[in-house]
Amino acid sequence: MSRVGRVERVTKETSVLVEIDLDGSGKVDVSTGVGFYDHMLDQLGRHGLFDLTVKTEGDLHIDSHHTIEDTALALGAAFKQAFGDKVGIYRFGNCTVPLDESLAQVTVDLSGRPYLVHTEPENMAPMIGEYDTTMTRHILESFVAQAQIALHVHVPYGRNAHHIVECQFKALARALRYASERDPRAAGILPSTKGAL
Repeated sequence: MSRVGRVERVTKETSVLVEIDLDGSGKVDVSTGVGFYDHMLDQLGRHGLFDLTVKTEGDLHIDSHHTIEDTALALGAAFKQAFGDKVGIYRFGNCTVPLDESLAQVTVDLSGRPYLVHTEPENMAPMIGEYDTTMTRHILESFVAQAQIALHVHVPYGRNAHHIVECQFKALARALRYASERDPRAAGILPSTKGAL
């Protein structure tokens, strides 16, 4: 059974297409018009071994906010589709990733309940190219709301803003990969005592 998601989101501000295959090989084709964001989504696909296509056209003449936000919403919805009924998966995943002086710790629960806990060092540089560093939390909020997962992201230390953000996306990729993988000991079993996720 293929575990894929495809979402198109069109508003007066943006046009977004996201396609995801959870059982891919890390093939990524991403274009949002925001270079650093493309770089982060590339990390998500490659380190999660997800085949990921993202095509976004947004009102970048205003700023990158709508483009980044709507892409994150569509990405979360596509992941939710791809998770399917969640029968036979591990459900929980975590990963700690260093990037030079920075460290990210990410834990995920494909619970069906959206919740985000996010901490990162204060006084980060405000911009990475055209990417507003305050958007990282908003990306995760938007993603979690649509994917309906519980996500804890903690960056206890780091100096370089590029490294601080990138290690979060790499750790998120691996945590999602581990959580969504099929557990050979739990074939046909929903990992919940509630009977629903």
